[in-house]
Amino acid sequence: MRNLKLLVLILVLSAGRPFAQDQTNLDFEILKNLELFEMVYKQVDMTYVDEPNPGHLMRVAIDAMLKELDPYTVYIPESQIEDLKLMTTGQYGGIGALIQQQGDHVVITDPYENWPAAKSGLRAGDMFIEINDKNVESLTSAEVSDILTGKPGSEVKIKVKRADEFITKTVLREEIKLSSVPYSAMITEDVGYLKFVSFTQNSAEDVYNDFDELKRKGMTKFILDLRGNGGGLLIEAVKIVNFFVEKGETIVWMKGRSDADMTTWKAEMKPVDTAIPIVVLVDGGSASASEIVSGALQDLDRAVILGQTSYGKGLVQRPLDLKYNAKIKITIAKYYTPSGRCIQKLDYTHRNAGETAQSISEENITRFKTKNGREVIDGRGIEPDVLIPEREFSRLTMTLVAENILFDFATRFRVNHPEIAKAAAFKLSEEEYAEFTNYVASRTFTYSTASSELMEKLKQAAELENYFADVRPEYEALLAKLNPSKERDLQKFKTEIAEILEDEIVGRYYYQTGRIERSLVADPFILEAVKILNDPARYKQILNIPG
Repeated sequence: MRNLKLLVLILVLSAGRPFAQDQTNLDFEILKNLELFEMVYKQVDMTYVDEPNPGHLMRVAIDAMLKELDPYTVYIPESQIEDLKLMTTGQYGGIGALIQQQGDHVVITDPYENWPAAKSGLRAGDMFIEINDKNVESLTSAEVSDILTGKPGSEVKIKVKRADEFITKTVLREEIKLSSVPYSAMITEDVGYLKFVSFTQNSAEDVYNDFDELKRKGMTKFILDLRGNGGGLLIEAVKIVNFFVEKGETIVWMKGRSDADMTTWKAEMKPVDTAIPIVVLVDGGSASASEIVSGALQDLDRAVILGQTSYGKGLVQRPLDLKYNAKIKITIAKYYTPSGRCIQKLDYTHRNAGETAQSISEENITRFKTKNGREVIDGRGIEPDVLIPEREFSRLTMTLVAENILFDFATRFRVNHPEIAKAAAFKLSEEEYAEFTNYVASRTFTYSTASSELMEKLKQAAELENYFADVRPEYEALLAKLNPSKERDLQKFKTEIAEILEDEIVGRYYYQTGRIERSLVADPFILEAVKILNDPARYKQILNIPG
């Protein structure tokens, strides 16, 4: 019976393949290794010194096998189906808040505006103590999330610690629908801005509705912000591109192993606006469906792409049903932009078992032409037409973020200040920044500077060559100026530290909307986008538009 089952499996795996000697050998290898796997599993189950957990062992085996393919081909057990639902629909049953592990505790980092957590009075920085009268202080963020998630309409009792106070709230869970367009507005008299964060079901409709509203407010130039948008449903990306290109244009096509996985998507609907000047913002967090949108608009010379090189994910996944309510999300194809390029950056195919995937080599990079004859390349994500350099922060600033010191001060600030100025106008006063520096002085942490690290290497080299004794006084004098100093560096890097701290504080009062509103004031991406849109000659020159 066992061999019969294996034979049936081989026949299923072989279905649709041409019969040949090579295929026969492959089928034999599959059969042999399935039998060996069954024998190893059986022996471990029967004879291992401690009783193993068979479900855990099998999950580890499945994950290890799929890890040899690519990071996007994954097994999804029944317990994680809700996570898949969230990724594809943006919906889940819960309290509507981001949570995070900070040290030994789980805290709320961002309650979503107008959803249960925020409406009940829970705030960013609240530390979970009990949920439904059960202590959760030793649980991970994933475990706390599982408890908070539940059927819409059900109640969950939450006890948190805020500063030195314990607060208990009864929160009514809702069906949380995260908006794919958290913000859109007119940022000048004629320039409209739309922040787009996820390609979930009906997200193209959300974009259409907000775009239409901006047009009614007088928009004649458009900024589409895809920064940090990790993608989602391909069909939603196709619909969004279709809004801005002529009917019949090729938007994207994909190619897999079988004919069934070779599909071309064209603009099949009547476009919304094929003339409005567009600037699309991208960065290293713009991936997958975001790259389909930006890549198609770039290849068709329909928009200026501005920002930083995108993530480089040119692979398409499809969820497939398994038994016992499980699924597998498997990479079935690569996708190609209208010019014919695949922007996949990492090569998962040509590597040995266990090796890390490497970027596609320079000699394998191919050059393509956009509709107007501009040169673009594959294998590197979407390279922007106008580059905004990545911003570099000081070691102290990065440490203050990593150690949650900025986060913790913002929590204290919210407790002590019932209200602040409007999001776009808020600035820390000199007294408030001084209060922050005193708070930093009370926290124990260390950091290094790149300069002091190089100085240590110089000292080691000088000692090795017996020069150090000759330069010791000069070395020590220079090192004293380069070594980390909290007091000095808090003033030296005050501008960048205050900017991040103000953003954190604004989020405590005005949520994600406030953060975006505040960022619009001095965002270099947006400022440059507005300049380009207000300079028709430059816009046309970038896109190689005649006239």
